[in-house]
Amino acid sequence: MEIQKFSYDNKIVKKFLIATTIFGIVGMLVGLLAALQFVFPVELNFSKYATFGRIRPLHTNAVIFAFVGNGIFAGVYYSLQRLLKTRMWSDKLSNLNFWGWQIIIACAVVTLPLGITSGKEYAELEWWVDILIALIWVVFGLNMIMTILNRRVKHLYVAIWFYIGTFVTVAVLHIFNSFAWPVDFLKSYSAYAGVQDALVQWWYGHNAVAFFLTTPYLGLMYYFIPKASGRPVYSYKLSIIHFWALIFIYIWAGPHHLLYTALPEWAQSLGIVFSIMLIAPSWGGMLNGLLTLRGAWDKVRDSAVLKFMVVAVTCYGMATFEGPMMSLKSVNVISHFTDWTIAHVHVGGLGWNGMLTFGMLYWLVPKMWGRKLFSERLANTHFWIATLGIMFYAIPMYWAGWVQGQMWQAFNENGTLVHGDFIETVTQLKYMYMMRAFGGGLYIIGALVMVYNLVKTARLGTFIANEEAEAPALVKPINPKPEKGESWHRNIERRPIKMLILSLVVISVGGLMEILPTILVESNIPKMESVKPITPLEQEGRDLYIREGCYNCHSQMVRPLRFETERYGEYSKAGEFVYDHPFQWGSKRTGPDLAREGRGNKQYKNANWHYKHFLDARRFTDESIMPNYKHFIEDELNYSKIKRKITVLRKLGVPYPEDYEDQAEADLELQARYVAREIYQGEIGAEYTEADIEALSKKEVVAIIAYLQRLGADINGEATDLDKMRQLELGDTTTTKQ
Repeated sequence: MEIQKFSYDNKIVKKFLIATTIFGIVGMLVGLLAALQFVFPVELNFSKYATFGRIRPLHTNAVIFAFVGNGIFAGVYYSLQRLLKTRMWSDKLSNLNFWGWQIIIACAVVTLPLGITSGKEYAELEWWVDILIALIWVVFGLNMIMTILNRRVKHLYVAIWFYIGTFVTVAVLHIFNSFAWPVDFLKSYSAYAGVQDALVQWWYGHNAVAFFLTTPYLGLMYYFIPKASGRPVYSYKLSIIHFWALIFIYIWAGPHHLLYTALPEWAQSLGIVFSIMLIAPSWGGMLNGLLTLRGAWDKVRDSAVLKFMVVAVTCYGMATFEGPMMSLKSVNVISHFTDWTIAHVHVGGLGWNGMLTFGMLYWLVPKMWGRKLFSERLANTHFWIATLGIMFYAIPMYWAGWVQGQMWQAFNENGTLVHGDFIETVTQLKYMYMMRAFGGGLYIIGALVMVYNLVKTARLGTFIANEEAEAPALVKPINPKPEKGESWHRNIERRPIKMLILSLVVISVGGLMEILPTILVESNIPKMESVKPITPLEQEGRDLYIREGCYNCHSQMVRPLRFETERYGEYSKAGEFVYDHPFQWGSKRTGPDLAREGRGNKQYKNANWHYKHFLDARRFTDESIMPNYKHFIEDELNYSKIKRKITVLRKLGVPYPEDYEDQAEADLELQARYVAREIYQGEIGAEYTEADIEALSKKEVVAIIAYLQRLGADINGEATDLDKMRQLELGDTTTTKQ
């Protein structure tokens, strides 16, 4: 048998390892800033580029795609070469993958604080960045698949199944959710609208968690726990069930993010059923990981690496039990829109992804630098600090979520809400937010301890850039026919392209069954005659709302629940959102729901109230944690793109009259003067001139106010009437296309 000599490429692993560490610290620090903004809203929302609405997407993207993303690549590039007994197929593609991914991260760092965003959670990056992501992901996949085809082992190990499943599914999710029509380089509108957009977004959003934060890390679990413990995977058969059941069931669960919303009931029910089913494969995988350590618990006691991994797998088990429970309507009615969801997500993020990444880094650096870890004691210190940090973060957020859910639903004996003013909930949570920030700070301190420990280890060792190895040559072609006594799955393990195609088929079924009916069957989203396209000024206001990330704190979805209709007004219907590109239902209520903020609703406020509220929300409520938005009043409204925006929206199906784009700018200026006049008229005793009105009409504040006053107005027959405004201003009795 021929023995071949070759070398593993550790240089690419080192690059991703360093990026993982740096972006982990940066992403966590941004998260800490966001947490502290709830405690010190005036002091820490210190710039229009650093308000919570802009910082929160930066934090989520940094942690998900920069920290965890680089961690995935580091772990995959290290383990794949050793599992296949071969170097990566192309060093050039490996490096293109690395630098391309860092460029994507840099784009996020620049665009998100500037408010350049698509306005869709976990998918905020604009269309051209989405294209770049797809291209770099294909580079990674091509390099991986070609490496698998050039392997020196016959069968593919379980970790590689998860890597293949990850590559296929993330590509499908990202491409399908990112369909958009560009206005220009910095602005686009989602190809989907309203209910369709919500379903596609949370099909993507939930499965981004499933197939970016979970399946690749399960692959890493199946590699690093056996390596660190010296024990084989507990059950091969359980691995098979875990993989195929997980990728089939997970893809159906997205609608559980939209319970009690305007999403059709059948889609909600599918999401619930498959979410409950997820417990079985998820816990099967958790048990497979933990039981791999049977007989090795003495090693866990002595090894910081294994401690991190045990807590990581335990947190995975907790999160994957809690998620299905939160998909039950009886639980969801309490948890949705509350900090309970924040706690749930961070048990997964800090516990599952963070702790497994830390364990992996502690294992990789000594191996790649050829010496023992500088200090096992420091690593154990890090473990306990991080574990305490998770507890101090999660427990107050669970508590806060429960408090929110119960306070929102409380009724007096006479049938009125006990806590009719939303701010009463906010004031109850301040100390819980302080404890969350403390827990996040602890977690970051632990990560800094790790950085010191790993840097000292590397400096005392010598980096092995090309690790020499040898293995028997694999006789090719590998016989694709089943061998005598071979199971069906062993045959698939020798055929990576077949595994890739089967994975694609398995994950496609759920998505097609849920999404296509809402696109093809018109009765799923009945239109409402009273709902009209918003005006050009309101569209500019909506774009400002998205730019500022207002959806991170405010929902636009009144659920058909008594405590919500009593507080906000009539429940939301699918037909209200048919022209919304993208939808803005939100997923968290730090502030009240805004779906009924407009004319004809009991929440309606005049333009002067909104103007003062943007200047300083605390002049109305001392305890408000909303940032000041003085820049709305100071910055000029740039509506140079409104003609192009109307053109694009018409192409997407918004029924503006033909050639209306030529009239859009004039109508925008007309309504802007109308809103500016309302602002001045709302100030008792104020003196103003037409020049004052003209000057104020050029500011961003008139657009955002116009948009807020339109929310929910259509169902009351209060859609904006530009003809009436024209008659009031000019005495003109003619009608217009709008």
